[in-house]
Amino acid sequence: MAGELLIQNGSKVYIPVLEEGIEWSTERAGVPGKLTFKVHLDESLNITEGNAVRFRWDGNNIFYGFIFSKKMSKERIITVTAYDQLRYLKNKDTYVYENKTAAELVQMIAEDFQMQTGSLEDTEFKIATRVEDNVTLFDMIQNALDLTLENQRYMYVLYDDFGKITLKGLDNMRLNLLIDEETAETYDYSSSIDEQTYNRIKLIFDNDQTGQRDVYIAQDSGNMAAWGVLQYYDTLQEGENGQTKVDALLELYNKKTRRLTIQNALGDCRVRAGSMLPVLLDLGDVKLKNLMLVEKCMHKFNLDEHFMSLTLRGGEFVA
Repeated sequence: MAGELLIQNGSKVYIPVLEEGIEWSTERAGVPGKLTFKVHLDESLNITEGNAVRFRWDGNNIFYGFIFSKKMSKERIITVTAYDQLRYLKNKDTYVYENKTAAELVQMIAEDFQMQTGSLEDTEFKIATRVEDNVTLFDMIQNALDLTLENQRYMYVLYDDFGKITLKGLDNMRLNLLIDEETAETYDYSSSIDEQTYNRIKLIFDNDQTGQRDVYIAQDSGNMAAWGVLQYYDTLQEGENGQTKVDALLELYNKKTRRLTIQNALGDCRVRAGSMLPVLLDLGDVKLKNLMLVEKCMHKFNLDEHFMSLTLRGGEFVA
């Protein structure tokens, strides 16, 4: 295995002398992909913030982004942090839009902020009207994706694919890579009903046409008896189907919050936050045998080694 890291400053392309240990991390929502590495400073190396960084490993395209910070030690070793294009979604703005899907919103924002797009899957659900005032572009897009999830019961993943903003449904993020006792060096597991668990969903809509307040409720009496009443309460937006949404939210949240973190699994360049992996583990109170969603992923590349650590959710798992 071999890695190749290039830095471009204007018309010059550098292949720097690297310290061992390159880290690439991704998270499923609201965080840009990040590459950190260390280079030896020499007279010929001239790199600065904004320079493009390209990293490949074993012939696979891993990361394309830009230097955002660098720090030099007394030993003249520079620690560099680069982010992919999603870093620019931390910009704040105000948008008012009507009758757009989440994918159409992503396309509009990308064009306005001169970002490159790749494959954007049709998210289908039309958001009737939305005002986003002085919030990050990340939040605008995540709000649209959350509304889509809540109304369609289907999740989409936004990520940067080697310099192209990409949006894919979970069905297209599946990988045939088994995580089991052999491939995972160690893991941490916890379960809770203290956060993101609701067994009663109550949504209201102030209906201007009838002058009445419409109330929609979905609940699980069995789990209410076992856990007490854990209520999720919110208002509906114009154009949302109240009954469909309460049913979808109950399906999403009426379960324990289980977290599973895998440490030092054998690295696979295809795995990133948003990937779906089959997991087969005996965790004591639950025997896992299902597809799980990667919420966070950290790859570590050394001279001839590649490991990854994963935070997973799936079935009853919430990262």
